[in-house]
Amino acid sequence: SFSLQAMASLFNFARDARTFRPKKYPARLQNHSELKQRIDVTLGNGDTYEAILRPEGVEMNEWMAINATEFYNSTMLLYSTLVEFCTPDTCPVMSAGPKYEYRWADGVKFKKPTEVSAPAYTALLMEWIEALLDDERVFPVSAGVPFPQDFQAIISKIFRRLFRVYAHIYHSHFNQVCDLLGEEAHLNTLFKHFMYFCHYYKLIAPQEIAPMQELVDKMLQQFKERDQAMAMPGK
Repeated sequence: SFSLQAMASLFNFARDARTFRPKKYPARLQNHSELKQRIDVTLGNGDTYEAILRPEGVEMNEWMAINATEFYNSTMLLYSTLVEFCTPDTCPVMSAGPKYEYRWADGVKFKKPTEVSAPAYTALLMEWIEALLDDERVFPVSAGVPFPQDFQAIISKIFRRLFRVYAHIYHSHFNQVCDLLGEEAHLNTLFKHFMYFCHYYKLIAPQEIAPMQELVDKMLQQFKERDQAMAMPGK
């Protein structure tokens, strides 16, 4: 079946994180590499807030496209390290704790929301996002070609679904992340950057965040303090 093929492709890619080839967003802007470097440098300096701010002269859709690509890459690279722990047996449903279950629908092969395992959901999500990134009607390659009118809605949907991967990791695999992989700081840094970006650009509805509310509230408290400091006269 399609879902089994998708799962197989995920396992093939994730068995060794080095086999994952991050997607490269086609540089409509000559300074795309500089923009990515700017994000990396500010994150490397521990400045998550600065990393999310759109640089002067960069169009909003362009900034969304670059960041959607980068967040997709970092999220899937993280998930690839958990593939031996996240299996159809251990995670038969894509969930974030006992109260929240996510079903897959793409309007094409899965026309109705369908219950699938966590690795199947993630594999289907990976293929769905890659198809969007490769579609020049959605993510234009040539300079001067406009983004589609519904681009913001597409971006929001990408981020909403990527959030579910983080929610599943925290609820189902946090102990493995900490005890077996030693990646707790890496996970928290990635998720903090992700949530700052989503909050600042209002990409995820508040009710979607419920499975991670306590942690997100703590992270966004830091965000609000920084936001207030930036708004003070003289800043």
